[in-house]
Amino acid sequence: MAPRRDVALLFTTRALRLFAYGLVSVVLVLFLAAAGLDEARVGLLLTLTLLGDTALSLWITTRADRSGRRRMLVLGALLMAAGGAAFALTTSFPLLLLAATIGVISPSGNEVGPFLAVEQAAIAEQLPAARRTSAFAWYQLAGSFATALGALAGGALAGLLEQRGATPLASTRAVIGLYGALGLALAVLFGRLSPAVEHRDAPPRGAAVPWHGLGRSRGVVARLAALFSLDAFAGGFVVQSFVAWWFHRRFGAPPAMLGAIFFGANLVAGVSALSAAAVARRIGLVNTMVLTHLPSNVLLVLVPLMPTLPLAVAVLLLRFSISQMDVPTRQSYTLAVVDPAERSAAAGVTGIARTVGAALAPLAAGPLYASAALASLPFLVAGGLKIAYDLLLWRSFRAVRPAEEGERS
Repeated sequence: MAPRRDVALLFTTRALRLFAYGLVSVVLVLFLAAAGLDEARVGLLLTLTLLGDTALSLWITTRADRSGRRRMLVLGALLMAAGGAAFALTTSFPLLLLAATIGVISPSGNEVGPFLAVEQAAIAEQLPAARRTSAFAWYQLAGSFATALGALAGGALAGLLEQRGATPLASTRAVIGLYGALGLALAVLFGRLSPAVEHRDAPPRGAAVPWHGLGRSRGVVARLAALFSLDAFAGGFVVQSFVAWWFHRRFGAPPAMLGAIFFGANLVAGVSALSAAAVARRIGLVNTMVLTHLPSNVLLVLVPLMPTLPLAVAVLLLRFSISQMDVPTRQSYTLAVVDPAERSAAAGVTGIARTVGAALAPLAAGPLYASAALASLPFLVAGGLKIAYDLLLWRSFRAVRPAEEGERS
């Protein structure tokens, strides 16, 4: 009964956390502007938020397997609550910088902090290998829907408070205060996890372990991290905000239409990920990752070659219908081919590699989109790099099979 209860708790914390991230993502910059920060200081603060989240993630996830997964999850939730409280209680720029650096805040609504890696390691500890990929697919879908609901709720709550006479600063501060309260709720829920989420053969606390938390799995994680960083770097050329801008400039698509396009695209992507487990059972995790990702990247290259908006949207939606099937399979594969006692560290290191890769690409993509003559080039760069990633992944790992698929090499 404990494993089923723990998995249900971890799905609940995932949904609650992504709801909180969505909640704050729509009001954070509005709050900072209402607090009197100019664009340069807002940019600095958001950059430090992401850098701080990355550093904290690395520190917590590389220690979670030996210091206790529950303990590290509770710590992350308390840092999330502290960050929300600090933003809600002050407009002092130095204090906000400090809170942005050491707190856990999500400016984009996407997963940040140490939670994803540690939660997935705990879920993998509880479930048989045959159910791991399917569980991760549902876990991904739960987060996607929760983020959408959180964004909707954050905007609605701020708007309602302003209609009732609150200032923009007060209304957005209230939403951020709710974010901090949800962090405390997460800490309580994480504290209710059973000892079964820990790996029983993890190194004892105080044992000499490298800073990256990896031992026998170091080589395979380093190779995966390098490849995942390449994939994320390529994806950074076609982040949603850039692609929406391209559709607006190329075809004159209005904001309402763009919202509908990307709502549909993300919905299709989230639902399609559920089929990844069934495909992986037939052809294996690596083959599923590559054989669904390769055609999606060919479709990505074709998007800017379409002559009309309907055709471009159709190709984009077709691409999204298969582009996310590699996400639960990638996560499942990473945890399957590493030492069970190093799963949190492995997921954390590979996740941070993706974060760093994705963060670098917009620096190169922005000037390309700004040029009318080069605005379609990011699609070609992203598609080409992603195809290279797929081929390198298949070449490097086609023989490295999880235990449930056969002997590992």
